[in-house]
Amino acid sequence: MRRKLTRRELLTVSAGAALFTGCAQVRPIVPSKVSIVRAPVYDQSVYEIVRRILEDHRLRVRGRHIVLKPNLVEFEPGNIVNTHPLLVHAAFEAFRAMGAASVRIAEGPGHRRNTLDLAESAGYFKIVPHFEDVFVDLNIDEVTRVRPARQFSGLDKLYLPNTALGADLLVSLPKMKTHHWVGATLSMKNLFGVVPGGVYGWPKNALHWAGIDESIADLHAAFPRQFALVDGIVGMQGNGPIQGLPKPAGVLVAGCDPAAVDATCCRIMRIEPFRLAYLRLASAGGDAHIAERDIQQTGEPIAAVATPFDLIPEFQGFRLENG
Repeated sequence: MRRKLTRRELLTVSAGAALFTGCAQVRPIVPSKVSIVRAPVYDQSVYEIVRRILEDHRLRVRGRHIVLKPNLVEFEPGNIVNTHPLLVHAAFEAFRAMGAASVRIAEGPGHRRNTLDLAESAGYFKIVPHFEDVFVDLNIDEVTRVRPARQFSGLDKLYLPNTALGADLLVSLPKMKTHHWVGATLSMKNLFGVVPGGVYGWPKNALHWAGIDESIADLHAAFPRQFALVDGIVGMQGNGPIQGLPKPAGVLVAGCDPAAVDATCCRIMRIEPFRLAYLRLASAGGDAHIAERDIQQTGEPIAAVATPFDLIPEFQGFRLENG
């Protein structure tokens, strides 16, 4: 005679069946917090706005080493291609006020070798006191060979600068821009600037040959301790990331999950984030979120700040519906 299973045994069998079918792999999704804050102009109000954003995210930075990674690309004075130095200085001062042990600014431009001349042209020496003392040129920094936690590209290893690798928190400070190869360049694409030109050359074509979207996802996986703060006060539309036109969006977008931040920026730009291959790759493991239902948005609703960015013809299909 077959013994009747107890209720406890039935639950155990059910759990085992769920594991076998893969159902037990499903875990509750903890939404990624992303802030959308209005910031209409580059003026002194940016300092208070950035301070409030960082306090809202309750970042534990006291006694820690912070590296700020802006987007420095080209020389043209007054051009909106680079992250505005006022925003970078606001973040610099806010992290220092929060008790960080050190705050450095670091960048490795992909097009230009004379990084300090580029930073001076972009206004960094004027806005950031003693800029040269707190800046690290990642193109010539000492490097360490690492293997990304998750590999997507044809690069089985990466040589990355020790300044970025040693940061307790790497803060990506990109400009909100369209991009003529991947659709949009935001906090994740901004990590191309940590790849040292001293190893990979200029303009770092090895990343292109290995797959641009895949290399972006590799770099995202290589730096698990990140915070993103996107300069959307004035972005760039059209033929970005260099030859586009100014696009005032009047926002700063921030969060600890760069993929969620970038997906939110895309929605503000009226771009469908699921069309960006690097966002899909980064979110495939479930640790990064790009679906709107998986993002806890604070501050302004997307609908209140959304402004369509012009796209080149090749990316017209990326336009968000009703955009």
